[in-house]
Amino acid sequence: MNRDVVISGGGPVGLMLACELRLKNVDVLVVERLTEPDQTIKAGGVNLTTAEAFYRRGLLPAVEEVVRQNAEMIKKFMESRGAGGPKPALPVGHFAGIMVASSGVHFDDPAFREVGPASRVVVIQQQSVEAILAARALELGVEIRRGVEVTGFDADDDGVTVDLGGETVRTSWLVGCDGGRSFVRKHAGFEFPGTDPAITGRQALAELTGAEALPAGWQHGNGGLYVHGPMPGRMLTVEFDGPPEDRQSPVTAQELEDSFRRVSGADIRVTAVHSATRFTDNARQATTYRRGRVLLAGDAAHVHSPFGGQGLNLGIGDAVNLGWKLAATLHGWAPEGLLDSYTTERHPIGEWVLEWTRAQVALMRSDVRTKALRQVVTDLLLTDDGATYLAKKLSGVLHRYPIDGEHDLTGRGAPDFEFADGTRLGEHLQDGRALLLDLAENAELRETAGGWADRVGVLTAKCVSDPALSAVLIRPDGYIAWAREDGTGTGLDDTLRRWFGEPA
Repeated sequence: MNRDVVISGGGPVGLMLACELRLKNVDVLVVERLTEPDQTIKAGGVNLTTAEAFYRRGLLPAVEEVVRQNAEMIKKFMESRGAGGPKPALPVGHFAGIMVASSGVHFDDPAFREVGPASRVVVIQQQSVEAILAARALELGVEIRRGVEVTGFDADDDGVTVDLGGETVRTSWLVGCDGGRSFVRKHAGFEFPGTDPAITGRQALAELTGAEALPAGWQHGNGGLYVHGPMPGRMLTVEFDGPPEDRQSPVTAQELEDSFRRVSGADIRVTAVHSATRFTDNARQATTYRRGRVLLAGDAAHVHSPFGGQGLNLGIGDAVNLGWKLAATLHGWAPEGLLDSYTTERHPIGEWVLEWTRAQVALMRSDVRTKALRQVVTDLLLTDDGATYLAKKLSGVLHRYPIDGEHDLTGRGAPDFEFADGTRLGEHLQDGRALLLDLAENAELRETAGGWADRVGVLTAKCVSDPALSAVLIRPDGYIAWAREDGTGTGLDDTLRRWFGEPA
């Protein structure tokens, strides 16, 4: 059996990558060792760049419905805790458990311009994201095999022979989206340097008694931190006693109860456990995301503590960046170095996330010096400038790829431009193609792009949200490759060749 791409791992990252590839008519096989989706509690939210990726692929309605349901549950939980009166400002997130409200954020900052409807997406569980992506993948014709895993493979210059536990598949490319303990990464020999863990974290959805008087949100306690809420039954503890001796055994009610009592000092009881997991702050990153015909994405390429939910966002960003580049390589029009730009563009962002999580763990310690430092950081984050800084970092709007160009927008994620006909940019990106915005009715511009008509769409429109722009070239992943305000097409031909190869 021959396939274009085999993806090992059917979580959100593998499914998002599969969807991106199918939009480009790539034959994809996804194999997942679990027979059913993993319902263990994981990430509980997405950032702006991830929400934008869903919006640009037409997934926002399904995502927003789950967000709405979660908002109702959070409201009921807060009401049960006596949180009446005026509705508090939503948090933009936290740093080392320091919660920062959105009320101080300068959303008129240029980094937030034209964020569009994706800004409404905040709280959504990883399992819900996976379910939405699985449904979309099946709709697009992706073959997903559960209860099947990669047990070995042999890569050569022309492809990869993959062993699926008795069945052999020949594929042009193998992508490991198989998590932090990735078999694909280990078997292919990727280097995976980093720092060893220092904490044990436990997170669960459980039934509790005696927790009614506990304050909501992140709290610093004895030798660690604890959280109760904002969803009914959600509990989390962090203890600085080193990594757990056993990561594999089930997390028991007694283990959760003992940990929560140690940290909070509260006399709570855990009467039932619906979902629970342990985690550490092991922080490692592959030195490259490609070795020949084998690639990595998501946790297979980088692991870190889950604080801030950056892992899911980082992985979705990997998938959207890699998808179109791998498809271009398969279809034969990729310019030299396009596939290697996946590592060039995504590795620095993964490196930042690792450093961000390491800094949070350092600030969570309970010794007297760290407590003093945490108070200073708290004071800074609770200023308007501090809150805006945190919001920009967590949302992903500061992520910028090293793309050559004179305009300030080059290398940034595209704002959700509003056009005179009432549509917005995100509505025009659902087919996964690159898009040239002709905003000044420039026939010469359209003629230049005509040579790439099979790879680049053209939209002639009037931009009402940023009338100074005359033209913008947007890559399939939503990032801007070229922009002008002078009405000319200077540099467009070179940019099209750089990202989309030679004209047809």
